This record gives sequence, C-alpha cells and structure tokens, in this order.
Amino acid sequence: MYQGVSVIDVHGHLSTPPHFRAHAMNLVALRTPGDSALAIPEAAMKQALDRHLRIMDERNIDVQLISPRPVAMLHWERPFLVEAWSRTTNDVIADQCRLYPNRFAGVAQLPQSPALNIRACIDELTRGVAELGFVGAILNPDPGGDRQAPGVDGPAWFPLYEAAERLNATLVIHPSITRDPRVERIPHSYQYNNLTEEALATLLYEQSDVFKRFPRLRIVVCHCGGALRRLLAMGDVIDATDPKAAVIGPSGEQGGGQVGTLIAAAATHTAARPDWSDNLFFDTCAYDPWFLGAAIRQNGPRRMVFGTEAPGSGTAIRNPDTGKASDDVLALIDRFDFLTERDKKAIVHDNPLRVFPLLKGRAGLA
Repeated sequence: MYQGVSVIDVHGHLSTPPHFRAHAMNLVALRTPGDSALAIPEAAMKQALDRHLRIMDERNIDVQLISPRPVAMLHWERPFLVEAWSRTTNDVIADQCRLYPNRFAGVAQLPQSPALNIRACIDELTRGVAELGFVGAILNPDPGGDRQAPGVDGPAWFPLYEAAERLNATLVIHPSITRDPRVERIPHSYQYNNLTEEALATLLYEQSDVFKRFPRLRIVVCHCGGALRRLLAMGDVIDATDPKAAVIGPSGEQGGGQVGTLIAAAATHTAARPDWSDNLFFDTCAYDPWFLGAAIRQNGPRRMVFGTEAPGSGTAIRNPDTGKASDDVLALIDRFDFLTERDKKAIVHDNPLRVFPLLKGRAGLA
C-alpha cells in the first residue's frame, strides 16, 4: 500500500521452476509440439513464487501484472512452435493468477513470428481475455530480432489493434532479443534492443494516425519509452509535471545550414505534437533516478504507469541513495519532490486502473 491505496505494478514477468525452461528447450530441440503437455507440480510452482511474492512485499507491491519473460518468447522461431509455446506460457500465467488471485493479473504472450502471424495473435489475445481473464498482451515490435518487421504504425498491425479495442485489452510494447551481430559483444544485448525498439515505437505512434484510426486503443511502452527526448519541441511545455510551466516557442533564428528557407514559415510552426494522452503511456521501469525523473517530467504524471520488473534485472543491484534494491521503484518515486502526493498516487494506482480497464473490480485493489 502507498498513502492508503494499493500499488499496482504493470510490469512483472513470470517466475517459474526449472520445468518451464526445460519444456521450452525440448520444444525447440524436438520440434514436435504435440508430443507432451507441460505439467508443473503445484508445490514446485509455489516454491518459485514464494521468492517472487516476498520481493513484491518488500517493495510494497500489492498487485502485479505478470507477462512472459520477453527473452523467452521464442518469437524468432517457426510459427507452429511459437503458437504452442505461447499457449503453454499463457496457461502457466493463468495458473499463477489462479493460485494468487489477489496478487497477480495476466498479460498474454502473443504467438508472433517474423511473418507477424497476426491471425494467430488475435486468436490468442481473445483466448487470453475471454477464457483466461487477462487484461492485455505483450507486443514485440521486432519479433524476428532482425529489424525487418513493419513499423508499429503500419497497416499490418491494424487487425490486432482492432481486436484489442474490441476486447478492451491493453497492448504493452516490450521487445525481445536482437540478432544484430554488431551488439553481440555487449552483455545482455537485449537491453539495448529494448531501448532502440521502444524509442522507435514511441516515435512512430506519436507521428502517425494510429490513434485516430483506433481512438480507444491503449498502448503502454515499457522502460519509460526506451529513451529520453534530448531536443525541445515547439508547442511543448518545458516540464509536464508543472501546470505553470512555460511553453516552448521559436527563437526567431534559423538553424545552421537552413539559411535561405522561409523564416515566416519556420516561425509559425509552433503546434505541439498531437495529444495522445488517452492512448499512449509509459511505465516507470527505470532504475536510474535521474533518468526516471526526466521521463516523468517529459511525459507528465498522467501518462506514467507504475512498473518495476521485480524480480528482474534490477533485483541484484543496490541503490546507495535509497539503501534498497534498484528495482524498488516506489522508493524512488516517493523521493521525487517535484511530484505532488496526488501525482504519486495517480502513478501507482489510478493510472494503472485507467490504462488497464479490465483490472477494475479485481480482488486486492483497495
């Protein structure tokens, strides 16, 4: 709990016993998905979740949305294998939600592939929402890990967006691995892929007509949108957390190399980006306080939803400022003096309920 309201973490991933990854390895190696179904003893499942729940409790997380571990989604594999693995993964997520209905809500894995496999994705999203009680799904913008997929603003994705609207489900942008040979020497290179693919998805959504076509579509981009904006844009405010913040305007000068263009045309170009504040959101899963603070200032508290990925890549690192694990994001947000108490409550409670409407009425949400 935080200031009398339940803390809702929208960015959690599965914790599973060894049976789960072993099944994935067998599926890839034997390439025969119908041979056997995954059966995890309840005692083994609970043992894996004991640590997960303890870590949630230590970070004051009441309810967490759990999704697949993105590096284990196998989207780069053949469609028939990914379809089988996605069903298995979602069944395990559903089992964990049934074991702890007050603590977990499900976010589905979609059976994406380099060929997109949109029809199968729609079927699995529908099953996840209608049969398993899930509240959304992970959308990987680069399923092949080769940067060959169409941009998320392209018509190839539109049938999935239409289905998400119809189901009232929220799509969460979270990439997986990259097969770019240039980054192979970088440890955990998927983290770099997160940055690039999430930042690209953000820009494509902002600069396209996706939300005009699908006005009830809700997209959450993980890790604060992947990257911060480094340039000022005319029409924006300098600090979205400050209702009195000044609006960015033209300087009256032109940039280098632009002398000779029409100054009048440049001076009148002061319109802000379209307002997608009811459609495009960002989670708070960033462990550097300066990065997280800047992201909240750039996007505004209304567009931020609480996310930690705990337990995950930040669990083993201690933040010397808070004295707690770096993925204790609530400890960071609580220290931000530029946020009001109302802002903080909105980020950790009100916004997740607004952005994931299928959460409403769930147990554990005070």
